[in-house]
Amino acid sequence: MDKHEEVLIALRQIIRAIDLHSRKLNKLAGLTGPQLVLMRAIRDSGEVTIRQLSNNTNMSQATATTILDRLEKRGLVVRERSKLDKRKVHAYLTEAGKDLLSKAPLPLQEDFVTRFQQLAEWEQTLLLSSVQRISSMMNAEHLDVAAVLEVGSITGQDN
Repeated sequence: MDKHEEVLIALRQIIRAIDLHSRKLNKLAGLTGPQLVLMRAIRDSGEVTIRQLSNNTNMSQATATTILDRLEKRGLVVRERSKLDKRKVHAYLTEAGKDLLSKAPLPLQEDFVTRFQQLAEWEQTLLLSSVQRISSMMNAEHLDVAAVLEVGSITGQDN
């Protein structure tokens, strides 16, 4: 087997692992990966604005807002104007959101991050460089994406 075929197989295995985890997450919790990440960020941040959420999750503000819209429709999140500064809107988990989050599996990237951080600095740099090169070779380096391992639409809505 040629090396380029081995690289393509490894990429396909990564995509498949992400897809399987996404399906498991959706089946067990009815959430997408980005929805789970956003809910966890709300829980971990306490009182948090949409801008802070988007910064904390590496999502655009528009993406975070779209995801919050979907979570709010499901009764998992509420948004309230700040009592101190009416220009700010804070997101909070509802009791249903807290309950669902407590039962949801961990995001796939958490296990990855833990393992990646256990690597030596040189190996982290080597992997980063290699993956960035692959991204460039696939003309994907310009795509705006969050640091969330998820297949499909980040908002959970196919367009």
